[in-house]
Amino acid sequence: MSYHTHVPVYIPRYTFSWLVKPMWLVIKFLHRAADLTLVPSVAIGKDLEAARVTAANKIRIWKKGVDSESFHPRFRSSEMRWRLSNGEPDKPLIVHVGRLGVEKSLDFLKRVMDRLPEARIAFIGDGPYREELEKMFTGMPAVFTGMLLGEELSQAYASGDVFVMPSESETLGLVVLEAMSSGIPVVGVRAGGIPDIIPEDQDGKIGYLFNPGDLDDCLSKLEPLLYNQELRETMGQAARQEMEKYDWRAATRTIRNEQYNAAIWFWRKKRAQLLRPIQWLAKRIFPSAEVNYS
Repeated sequence: MSYHTHVPVYIPRYTFSWLVKPMWLVIKFLHRAADLTLVPSVAIGKDLEAARVTAANKIRIWKKGVDSESFHPRFRSSEMRWRLSNGEPDKPLIVHVGRLGVEKSLDFLKRVMDRLPEARIAFIGDGPYREELEKMFTGMPAVFTGMLLGEELSQAYASGDVFVMPSESETLGLVVLEAMSSGIPVVGVRAGGIPDIIPEDQDGKIGYLFNPGDLDDCLSKLEPLLYNQELRETMGQAARQEMEKYDWRAATRTIRNEQYNAAIWFWRKKRAQLLRPIQWLAKRIFPSAEVNYS
């Protein structure tokens, strides 16, 4: 069984906080019935372990992949950049791709833009928070494209200067993988699954991490990238090279060859434990008979 939406984190943003505890009980009930739980990042695995959802040795990382051909620097487009910058393609351009939900901390980007009057920002995606965001960014150089698909989405990623990810609720952050594969540097929050993609020892090499809610920390990473083309291109190329390691075929082989076999091992162990009292009772009732339940 996989766990890739951190529902207890979302609940207080959308409904009553008292529902968090019952939700954890539901999650425990479901995952304790599973022989293996797959999580997309180390941070989420630790959260499940801390909540005692299941045994720690039954939690495994499900390494994700990215389509490095669909998300590629070659899709950079002057027409798309014109669209995303609202006709000002020479201005620094920040892009964000993803669901527009309150749990994504997108209001943080308003604070970023207040400090960067020369920059432009494009939101690619849709969601329940869009109307509120559009009001929030009224009078500011912000473009809301709605959902883009296919080549348009590939162009949107590759045509920006920097991708900023403020969400602290990401179990991994597939859009971060796609942005890096597209050859643009990422400035992402040090929370959730983002540090799995940009580890601490790669911070400043393949992307930047900033502390949650720390505007000055974010700007100290973002501004040099927006205004230094050489730095931006060097980090974008390093990010692209890193993403070439995230192959879907390799990820699928790991599930098939390692994690599937681990699930079978746990299932056989559980079956043996369940059969042990039956075998003991059968030996007492039929002492001369051999009973094989395998």
